[in-house]
Amino acid sequence: MKARSVSNPPNPWHSTEVEWLGERPAAPLRLHIEQARSIVSENQSPDIGFRFSLNPYRGCAHACAYCYARPSHQYLGFGAGSDFDREIVVKLNAAALLEQAFQKPSWEGELLVFSGNTDCYQPVEASYGLTRACLEVCLAFRQPVHVITKSALVRRDVDLLARLSREARASVTISIPFAEPEMARAIEPYAPAPEARFETVRRLAAAGVRVSVNVAPVIPGLNDAQVSEIVERAAAAGASSLAMIPLRLPAEVLPVFFERLAEAYPARVQKVESALVQIRRGRLHDPRFGSRMAGSGPRWEAIVAIFAAQCRRLGLDRDGMDGVPREEPPRTFRRPSRQGSLFD
Repeated sequence: MKARSVSNPPNPWHSTEVEWLGERPAAPLRLHIEQARSIVSENQSPDIGFRFSLNPYRGCAHACAYCYARPSHQYLGFGAGSDFDREIVVKLNAAALLEQAFQKPSWEGELLVFSGNTDCYQPVEASYGLTRACLEVCLAFRQPVHVITKSALVRRDVDLLARLSREARASVTISIPFAEPEMARAIEPYAPAPEARFETVRRLAAAGVRVSVNVAPVIPGLNDAQVSEIVERAAAAGASSLAMIPLRLPAEVLPVFFERLAEAYPARVQKVESALVQIRRGRLHDPRFGSRMAGSGPRWEAIVAIFAAQCRRLGLDRDGMDGVPREEPPRTFRRPSRQGSLFD
């Protein structure tokens, strides 16, 4: 990885967005500035409901114990545990690379998903603004986008997302796996509290941006009893649809998750292990395509039945993976007629 460390990076907790970022982590962040070679990734997995994604950052300071992206940090020479939470790679040229990708004749304006791997609105975005810069490129090209985040920092860009909604298509998924703030703080310590996320849904919906809520991950034996409340609060906040995905624990994610769970809820460890085995065909993790993003068995079917019944009662649609809209976006994409780069 060709990246350089930043000895004194901008501190997002000293920025104008400080009120959105919550409690300051005990351990300092180390930022690594990278001049990336490309910014648009093409998905090859049949389990994922989108083809193209964009990630301005690698690693994530939200420090969610369950994050499936943790093993990808090892490709950069970092660890999947605390390194993933504190060693954050910043792709400084993200917006310029995105414009270059849009200028290629091969790009036809298919839906682009922000945060296919790590959260594009994690705290360092308050200082670097790479996600907003990329959204501005999308607006110039009328490129349909979908954003997946759990951060209240997306509120900063409501104006931009509303314009994209009118001129192309923009939709947002807010991930909310917990209704109880104490449990959320224990498992996803530096992500915004649940109430802040519901408020984010309200603000986006009020601006005319289509919002979905992803109840993910559902951790049987821990937060499955909160699913019904999350659905009800999401509907009250203005969400138009919901999705739900069970916990998956690939590779090094499993020990990170159970270490955090044992620290916060030691009496629940065996209960969660047993419940995961029940919904994962006799194992803690099922890595097979077609199975890893879905549960099975009577216990999972009961959770799905409650979720589906609540959605029907409240008139909510059910989305596919990660809340990405199932229908094809309108082909609004067009290259600006003026010559030159947006970043000249």
